[in-house]
Amino acid sequence: MAANVEFKNVSKRYGEGEGATFALNDVSFCIEKGEFVVILGPSGAGKSTLLNLLGGTDGPTGGEITVDGERIDGYTEKQLTRFRAANVGFVFQFYSLIPTLTVYENVALIREITSETVDVDGILDDVGLTAHRNKFSSQLSGGEQQRVSIARAIVKNPKLLLCDEPTGALDTVTGVKILALLQETARAGRTVLIVTHNAALKDAADKVIYVKNGKIGEIVKNENPISVEEVNW
Repeated sequence: MAANVEFKNVSKRYGEGEGATFALNDVSFCIEKGEFVVILGPSGAGKSTLLNLLGGTDGPTGGEITVDGERIDGYTEKQLTRFRAANVGFVFQFYSLIPTLTVYENVALIREITSETVDVDGILDDVGLTAHRNKFSSQLSGGEQQRVSIARAIVKNPKLLLCDEPTGALDTVTGVKILALLQETARAGRTVLIVTHNAALKDAADKVIYVKNGKIGEIVKNENPISVEEVNW
């Protein structure tokens, strides 16, 4: 199967000369379409930088980034904006909800960006928010707000779903439910990358990328991934 995503000798440097620091340094890997990928590593290792580069919210200082056969590392800001709108769904640690819109409206708003969306009510049910669909963000807990952001990303039906600690504000039971939904999204043919500190999730991943000090420490392909519900949490 052809690679859906490829990083080739990618670096992200801040500063110049002796004072330069690398968030990522000469990173290379491939991800196939529909893979459920877990990115593990300590804080400050470069995991979030990797997601930002792949999602087009930041640009590399070296190397090549290819998505669906197209180089995006040389894109202009306008091209990156179009790329993000057409291809990428984000689940960040901050929720970016619009406070004047209801839960339903926050999720349905994504339909103004793309026509490839999936059913809003169905996804709200999947993330356990049907009863809260008419509430505003100020009426929600942190965990509920996180689930709204996850629903919004999935409803977009993106080619790439990039998740940075997507269950950080959730209890274990709800977190497992959300991770199972993300795994199901990958099984439906969307490529899902999850940055997490929870090493237990590696058993459910198709591929695990270990990041340390801005470099890839190891890439492990799991030939027999288990379902999220089977993970020993």
